[in-house]
Formats: sequence, C-alpha cells, structure tokens
Amino acid sequence: MGSAERFEVEVAYATPTRQVILRLAVEPGTRLEQAVRMSGVLEQFPEIDLKQNKVGIFGKLGKLSDVLQAGDRVEIYRPLIADPKEVRKQRAAQGKAMKKGAGSE
Repeated sequence: MGSAERFEVEVAYATPTRQVILRLAVEPGTRLEQAVRMSGVLEQFPEIDLKQNKVGIFGKLGKLSDVLQAGDRVEIYRPLIADPKEVRKQRAAQGKAMKKGAGSE
C-alpha cells in the first residue's frame, strides 16, 4: 500500500457555537471509527463518546465499522435535546393560539 493509494475524507462535528471539518488522507479500507480517531476531533471535543454519539456519512446514519470511500464526509451527531415531532406539535399549537388571538388587542 503506497501513498499513491491514499485518498481524502473529511470528519465533521458541530456544537451550537463551533463547527469543525477536518480533512485527512487515509488508506483504502479505513473504517469510519479509524478516521474519527485519526482526525484529532476527539481531542478537540472530549465530550464525544463514540459509544453514545451516532455517526454517519453525508447525513446518512452509519456504523463505526463502515469502510470509507474517497471524498466521504464522516459526521458525528450530537444527541437530540428534544424530540423533533414534539417540537413541531408545540409550534403548531402556538401558531393556532396566535391566530385565535389575532386582532383582539
């Protein structure tokens, strides 16, 4: 395996206040978990726990054992704070309440 066979991937992680996209060259057969560890993102964000955080490639959930392809963007997802369905229900309920009260001032 010579260096000519290496290819580039990205590892991405974001918090509400900071986002990083780290580029690195990997060997064919590199797995998702290996790329995350090689990228240094775990040192930058010690709160990441690969046993807890979900991971994926380009927004599609994946496994730590998935083999990467040239150009892949590995994403590390933070846990959801609120259920998206519940948030939509609450917003819809607020919208209905606003419409009922419109013009009553």
